[in-house]
Amino acid sequence: MLRTLRPRPPRSRPRRIKAALLASAVSVCLIAASAPVPAAPLGVGDRLFPHLGNPGYDVESYDLAFTYPGTNSKPLAAVTTIDAVTSSRLERINLDFARGTVASVQVNGAPATFTRAGEDLVVTPEKPVPAGSWMRITVRHTSDPVAAKGQDGGWVQTKDGLAMANQADAAHLVFPCNDHPSDKAMFTIHVTAPSGYTAVANGLQAGAERSRRSTTWTYRTEHPMATELAQVSIGRSTVLHRTGPHGLPVRDVVPTKDREQLEPWLKKTPDQIAWMEGKVGRYPFETYGLLMAQAQTGFELETQTLSLFERGLFTEPAYPKWYVESIMVHELSHQWFGDSVSPRTWSDLWLNEGHATWYEALYAEEKAHKPMEERMKAAYRASDSWRAAGGPPAAPKGPKPGQKISIFRPNVYDGAALALYALRQEIGRSAFERLERTWASVHRDGAASTADFVDLASAVATRDLSGFFQAWLYGEKTPPMPGHPDWKSDPPKARKGS
Repeated sequence: MLRTLRPRPPRSRPRRIKAALLASAVSVCLIAASAPVPAAPLGVGDRLFPHLGNPGYDVESYDLAFTYPGTNSKPLAAVTTIDAVTSSRLERINLDFARGTVASVQVNGAPATFTRAGEDLVVTPEKPVPAGSWMRITVRHTSDPVAAKGQDGGWVQTKDGLAMANQADAAHLVFPCNDHPSDKAMFTIHVTAPSGYTAVANGLQAGAERSRRSTTWTYRTEHPMATELAQVSIGRSTVLHRTGPHGLPVRDVVPTKDREQLEPWLKKTPDQIAWMEGKVGRYPFETYGLLMAQAQTGFELETQTLSLFERGLFTEPAYPKWYVESIMVHELSHQWFGDSVSPRTWSDLWLNEGHATWYEALYAEEKAHKPMEERMKAAYRASDSWRAAGGPPAAPKGPKPGQKISIFRPNVYDGAALALYALRQEIGRSAFERLERTWASVHRDGAASTADFVDLASAVATRDLSGFFQAWLYGEKTPPMPGHPDWKSDPPKARKGS
């Protein structure tokens, strides 16, 4: 995601009293043992989002079916089917789901009871699901595009329909899921919409069944995907097709009336993909393209194979051409860093945003003669302020109440890119470029952590870099910049509001 600034010991008691207390405690324990344990929200232990994700199973695939009613202010009818493998015996199954009405749940074809607990849907199957077994969960529900108080993200209402913005933890505002990037899965997405609308989703189109009044569009991914990267566009749109490197299908989704105005920007994508491939290796997915939304989001978003952009980024004449192109590359580079290689926890977010910012800046340097060193020197000046406000890059502070995307602060953007610049200064350009290509290759289609990056960097550099990374990624203060001992960081008090 790119958040843009434009014009987150008691005394001993008599023996008889002790005996009475013991008897009472035993009685209470027996009563508690016989009473059902109340449903509770669970999580996988993420430091920033404690109740995100759920233990006990690994999702293999999602099948999502949405029926759009022709207005973006009413709930969509939906069916979510989850195929998963259990890692422990499950008497209950927790799913993340917080916005919508549940009509029924089935587990392996049998009706199951369900209740709510926080932002979890807690399902009790007819009989416990053994460890190491396959299970299918089918939930019939609504998917509400109207935001509830304190629930930001999920569906985005556009001028002519809907799109999705699920980062960081908002996919479960759209559909039941295991909403954590460490549990990636394959997706099949069906969207039924009235005639006159076009629906596009992640992956490649696998069919379109038309009737007199509606069309059902089906899309499938060919690579696993984190829930936060799911995308569905429903609108009065046109899909434009072109070819990228190696015959890669490139498709863009634009408001029909704007197709000619936006075409000069969209045709740049194949060359941008080729540029990225020259830096970090072959594009990791089956297709790519831009989704132009007629909405005010305040950010662009790297949804897998179909990045979400505000239409206004391309139509506002005040934005310099080089700036717009570098933002396009920022979201494109996320397809390698953040999508193909997902963060194992949300504290690893710097690996996503730091790399995307790095390639955004590198593209601006090579294509628009905007020196990387100047940008990094400016970032160094602000770095101590960013660390004070948001934490060091790999240990970001938690989100502000009611503002879950507030974890996307400068410390994980230019602050993290600054750490990558320091790394390149430390190990040399050749080793750094080899590290980048190896990282994208070794962890493709998986999830990786900061520790994984430190280990790989040390292996590529053939020396232990743990001390270097400890200072740059976890230090309260910004370390000296290798090769630039004269660089100074302003005291936080001197940069209020950073």
